[in-house]
Amino acid sequence: MSIDGTVAPGFEAVRAAFAANFADQGDIGAAVCVYRDGQPVVDLWGGLADPDSGRPWERDTLQLVYSATKGVVAAATHLLVQRGQLDLDAPVAQYWPEFAAAGKAEIPVRWLLTHQAGLAAIDKPVPLAEALAWTPMVDALAAQTPNWTPGTDHGYHGRTYGYLVGEVIRRITGRTVGQFLAEEIAGPYGIDFFIGLPAAEQHRVSRLVFAPKPDLDSVPDEMIPEEIRPMVAAMRDPQSLTNRAFQITDPPDIDFNSPAVQAAEIPASNGIGTARGLARLYASLVSEVDGKRLLTPDTLAAAIHEQTSGIDRVIMLPDRYATGFMLPIADLTLGGPNSFGHPGRGGSLGYADPTRNIAFAYVTNHIVEGTLDRRAHNLVEALETALR
Repeated sequence: MSIDGTVAPGFEAVRAAFAANFADQGDIGAAVCVYRDGQPVVDLWGGLADPDSGRPWERDTLQLVYSATKGVVAAATHLLVQRGQLDLDAPVAQYWPEFAAAGKAEIPVRWLLTHQAGLAAIDKPVPLAEALAWTPMVDALAAQTPNWTPGTDHGYHGRTYGYLVGEVIRRITGRTVGQFLAEEIAGPYGIDFFIGLPAAEQHRVSRLVFAPKPDLDSVPDEMIPEEIRPMVAAMRDPQSLTNRAFQITDPPDIDFNSPAVQAAEIPASNGIGTARGLARLYASLVSEVDGKRLLTPDTLAAAIHEQTSGIDRVIMLPDRYATGFMLPIADLTLGGPNSFGHPGRGGSLGYADPTRNIAFAYVTNHIVEGTLDRRAHNLVEALETALR
């Protein structure tokens, strides 16, 4: 296995951990990038972009990062706040009048980003082709009665987050979130990341490879740790909010390897980019990169201030949210107590630490479910060793 790229002196531990992920943790194709003070100090890639064809992972290989996309959407949202175009505490209906239906007239925009809007699931899933067309899905969300009283609790809006926040962005700017990202962030800041992949970039995308999922039904109840028993019980129930939150299309399964899915905009789940692009975006939130900074310190401070915490109503585990970003907890420490960011299903992770001007991104095509996946953790641990 060859590892390509560069590391600055003092960051060799990250390279060693990256190589060990291939040797010991089952990585197939992956990349990791770290920025410090606006400069890349780690930029590594290796493995196979497609194990079936043997296509190698190249410097510019793109990777779908699932929910790590949510942090990118949050950055776009806060740019609108900074420009005075969006008031997070104004009602969503001020920008999107149809959203006021079914008792939602007073829900503020902020609750869309903090998972407090009670719109994690919809009563009638939307056919996949219509969901990829955007408007039918946002129409269904505008008509939906909240799953719980908004503002009283938080629950992960795993799929709906991107449609909800994205439609507010579209109503304000006249552009989809993917178009806004391309024209106002990715292009001007040199960030290789897309929501809605252009056809000309399709050849660069890696193929997702899925590790077998744990068979929860075969595990005796007494063998399940007490702290995750509510989550396991919810996952075993097809009608639970936990499952319904990820089954908003009919049929529910979305093939994220499909070019049609990658070309569409599912802004909670189908962002595609390089580790370098994701790390550069986070770096531009906390420091100048090539003389430009995306968010001012005041805008960033407000964006990453904690909004809600505790047991999540959807995933049934503890978490903490700022406005659109996750904050560190014991089981997901990100880059330490002052960091913010977002993980993605199966292993990808992006975060920044404004106190140390550090930005980190790891992307992988080997999608591993469950708590035993330590690939990102090993890289973060190695980075922390290098920073000491």
